[in-house]
Amino acid sequence: MILPTKGVQPRHALLTVGADVLRLLTQAKTVSRIWDELRTARTGADAITFDWFVLSLDLLFVVGAVELDRGRVRRRAPSARLP
Repeated sequence: MILPTKGVQPRHALLTVGADVLRLLTQAKTVSRIWDELRTARTGADAITFDWFVLSLDLLFVVGAVELDRGRVRRRAPSARLP
């Protein structure tokens, strides 16, 4: 699920989807805007469901790559120590 497996193709692994989300986060954006941009970027065989998108956001939040700032998701600034 997080990594590719026999049942999850590499383009659908949460790490791959999360990387695509991070590429879209050049500035803070709402969840709906990120979803719209991701759906536009990932069509056909690369398309994912909204549930899978939310799981990728959850993963990015848990590993400290993104944070929520006034209702918008943004990349978290790299730091030497996590709280």
